[in-house]
Amino acid sequence: MSLIRALGKDLEARSDDSLRALFAARPDLITPSVPDFAALAARASSRVSVQRALERLNKPHMQVLETLHLCTNTDTGHSASAEAVHKLIHGSTLATVDGILAGLQELGLVHPAAPPHGTPPPAASQPYYLPVGSLKDVVGIYPAGLGRSYTELVRLQPAFAQRAVQLVSELHRSGFAIHDATTPMEAALALQHWTSSPEALQDILAGAPERTTALLARFRNWAMGAVPQAQRKASVTTEAADVGPVDWLLARGLLVPLDAAHVELPHSVGLALRGGAIINDFTLSPPVPELGRTTAALRRNAALSAISETLRLVSELLHAVREQPLATLRSGGVGVREVRRVAEHLRTDQSAAGLLLELCGLAGLIRLDVDSSSWVQPPELEWLVLPRQEQWLWLVNAWLASERVPSMVGQPVNSAPGAAAGRSAAGTTIAALAAGAQRPDAPVVRKRILEILHELTQEVSASDGTAPVLDAAAVLQRAEWSQPRMARRFSSLIRGVLAEAELLGLVGSGALSQLGSAFAEDNPDAALAILGEHLPAALNHVLLQADLTAVAPGYLTPALTEKLLAMADAEGQGPATTYRFSAASVKRALDHGYDAAGLLRFLREHSATAVPQPLEYLVEDTASRHGRLRVGQAASFIQSDDEAALRELLAGPKAAQLGLARLSPTVLTSSSPPRELAAALRSLGLSPSVDGAEAAHPRRAVPGQESTRPVYTAPRMAPPAEDVEAQLAVLRKAGPGVGHLSGTAAGSEAATQLGLEALQRAIRLKQRIHMNVVDSLGNASLEIVVPLSVSGGRVRVFDPVKDTERVLSVHRIIDIEAAEELRQ
Repeated sequence: MSLIRALGKDLEARSDDSLRALFAARPDLITPSVPDFAALAARASSRVSVQRALERLNKPHMQVLETLHLCTNTDTGHSASAEAVHKLIHGSTLATVDGILAGLQELGLVHPAAPPHGTPPPAASQPYYLPVGSLKDVVGIYPAGLGRSYTELVRLQPAFAQRAVQLVSELHRSGFAIHDATTPMEAALALQHWTSSPEALQDILAGAPERTTALLARFRNWAMGAVPQAQRKASVTTEAADVGPVDWLLARGLLVPLDAAHVELPHSVGLALRGGAIINDFTLSPPVPELGRTTAALRRNAALSAISETLRLVSELLHAVREQPLATLRSGGVGVREVRRVAEHLRTDQSAAGLLLELCGLAGLIRLDVDSSSWVQPPELEWLVLPRQEQWLWLVNAWLASERVPSMVGQPVNSAPGAAAGRSAAGTTIAALAAGAQRPDAPVVRKRILEILHELTQEVSASDGTAPVLDAAAVLQRAEWSQPRMARRFSSLIRGVLAEAELLGLVGSGALSQLGSAFAEDNPDAALAILGEHLPAALNHVLLQADLTAVAPGYLTPALTEKLLAMADAEGQGPATTYRFSAASVKRALDHGYDAAGLLRFLREHSATAVPQPLEYLVEDTASRHGRLRVGQAASFIQSDDEAALRELLAGPKAAQLGLARLSPTVLTSSSPPRELAAALRSLGLSPSVDGAEAAHPRRAVPGQESTRPVYTAPRMAPPAEDVEAQLAVLRKAGPGVGHLSGTAAGSEAATQLGLEALQRAIRLKQRIHMNVVDSLGNASLEIVVPLSVSGGRVRVFDPVKDTERVLSVHRIIDIEAAEELRQ
């Protein structure tokens, strides 16, 4: 029976509660809804869905599933029981393996099957299982780290097939206990039998060079390795007394060359090295790392200090971007020179400046202006006037939800995880705010890392109030146990995520803070309340000094910081920032609309000390020389010889709206673009003409963008209850036989998957199939062919009647059926 149909029969026999649990664990099965159990089984067997399901399995579940895969054959229907799997996993119990297999069946990754042909009645009474058909494609060619069999290597490696017969003959003539062979397949079977047990392999390795055992130990967990000149000829008949371990193994076929630089340890050799067991490190308990400790006070203070410093730097960065927008590179992003300028302004290093730029970009605090091709601050930014704890929540929500990875800035383009190849020249690095820092899986990985930090913190919590110090190695060790299929994603992002979490105060002094725990539990309101309670209140005053400086005795309110940066230059780092007044900085404040009296009044209101006389003199002297030349803004002008009409227009109700000002008796200027000004004049009954290129090519105005606070929603792991109930109603209503197990509608999801399953099975078994093909005119014809390969929507087949090969489009095949069934 087809594996998809067998899974469909198993799903149909389940209770509603069992199906609810399945949909909760694998929500993609009902997104979108499926019409019947056949379609449900087809989707559950698809490669993408199986891959997603495996990403959520822990290490013991993956080990049992891979062992089941290695001791079954879905093409021939050879199944396995829990007892057979248990024997291949050292450290397991039969009850444990049986429970895990039952759990995998609940997930739709395995299904019940008939016992293998010839199984004695007592053993046949046990439940037997087969994995879904796409599992072999998902787990890859090295399940459980074991290599391929000799027979498969002979079939797929032509160079080894040519060498195998000679290699076996040399071994036979040299006195080794191996059968001679005349064909590559016979040679493969002889090598397989020769290395079939740990005892046999031990006898073979008895005469090996001393470093051979150490070399083979490197292949214990992975079958492929890099070896220089892997295809060099090595022979037992010509080897010297001081032969190296690699040549010794190649000469005996214990390593098989794949290409000029790689070798593979065959399946039987790897299994014998493991003592005949597929798994040797089975455990149901996650590893417990050795962790340092830090005090709760130190953790809290470090987190609060990081938050305060990040908010201060972000405020200064936004002010700098408003004063001078960030120019972009031609290839996108912000170049090293711009980042260096920002770093100098913030008095920090370039890597920290790059992180802050990314944080502001993903939070929407700076945006790309498409007209000027530069990063600018939105005109009205709500963030600047929020309380500090809400500013922090804004940044954390944006970080958790963003697909950008700030820590990737500065990494080499070709080596950065997820970077698109060819985006820029080799050796270049990812620029800040460039497209290369995108990772679609970043939100899921961030959330999972916070959850692992929380799990480890809870497991080793102490009564004395200390907290564990969690480094990247400890988190990665737990991730490799809880989700081994995602370990590579974690390893590429974990250090950067921890650094970013520390920047935001989710980690303090190397330990998960209370704020981080709140977000790990999806409780941002609790985090906001904790921060509001412990974050020191922002100050609203400075200390003015006679050396033309103002010293902040702590972190200042965002509004005060913003105004101080407009009239003074910040110096130093940390909360006790020094703001230095100069003629240039006072001119900057005057340009922003202050006058001398208003500036001094502001300083008196926000200073805990009197305004020093040198500072007062500086302000008054600079203001006395300011404004002798005036610069205004005008986007268009109106010229007319009718001075009375211009006076009437200037005195009319539209003057203020259009920003009209008189330059001369016959010329008015306006702040509105020419086309808008012309439209307004026409609405008054006038008939103006528009001069210049603006008439034909009007400049596109940048629409005002209202700033909205980012809201983070944790990735949904289970579908809504109402969707589950609606899907159950559809499945139960379909009933047996409705496009279902007895047949499928052409073109349906189930029919497509069933057709691909039959094709791939026939390709692996070199089996003839009946294929119903439709030509371009809609005429159907039944053909008997042997499929050779399928990819890209096309299948290559061999026609034994015409003795020719041809390629067919998969969409023209409306029915496939095996011409010959193997005996089960």
